[in-house]
Amino acid sequence: MGRKRNAPLNKLFAWVRRQSTKVKTFLAAVCVICPLVALKLLVHDHNQFFVVSEAIHFAGILVLIYKLTTQKTCSGLSLKTQELTAIFLAARLCCSLFMEGDIHTVLDFVTLVSTLWVIYMIRFKLKSTYIVELDNMPLYYVAVPSAILAIFIHPYTQHARVGRILWAFAVYLESVSVLPQLRMMQNMKMVEPFTANYVFALGVARFLGCAHWIIKVYDSAGKYLYLVGAGYIWLPMVLIAEAVQTFILADFCYYYVKSVMNGQLLVTLPLPV
Repeated sequence: MGRKRNAPLNKLFAWVRRQSTKVKTFLAAVCVICPLVALKLLVHDHNQFFVVSEAIHFAGILVLIYKLTTQKTCSGLSLKTQELTAIFLAARLCCSLFMEGDIHTVLDFVTLVSTLWVIYMIRFKLKSTYIVELDNMPLYYVAVPSAILAIFIHPYTQHARVGRILWAFAVYLESVSVLPQLRMMQNMKMVEPFTANYVFALGVARFLGCAHWIIKVYDSAGKYLYLVGAGYIWLPMVLIAEAVQTFILADFCYYYVKSVMNGQLLVTLPLPV
């Protein structure tokens, strides 16, 4: 019954795989543009995208907490991604406390506390189930380039230079923090439901963050990228960072949606070419 019900979807995915690279690129562009248009028309306050994005990220962490407390295993989870997440959340929270002090600060705080709890569980309570040999991406591969980039390209505001560099570091590190988790999933080939739901939540959250900047640029006819006092390179770099993370997660989200549509509990990733 399940195969018959999903037969049209299987045919659709098979048809997409047979298309040329140009057609696939066009279809991907349509899949991105349509949600952007819908968000622009349906949501009037585009600044709320960030609030929703941070809330979805927190929800993803809650999924991990549920997994760790009920299944008593951290198999499939990347400790390094959680550590990178804690680092950029801590950096952003330090800046937010002095620069904003609003709902974003609250969401960053609860997400940081939850992430630290996940790290504690992986490092100590469930250490025997952590597959360390598959979580093999060195942290400095992403942390060091993010720090160097932040020193040279950061916002130019009235705040202290250290705070501005820290904020830029958080933005850049967030854009690549999921790489160890994706690398680990690629090594495992199969992704269990809770980890898959968490990574998919990150994908949705980053898409909303990227949508905010794209709509801002569109509404200002490109002028928003070069606001006086914000630095001529900083805002384009923010948009690039958001787009990079969205692009990194897009491939996984495709296979996640495909697996859900086919009624599969496990997400199967393709073998590297």
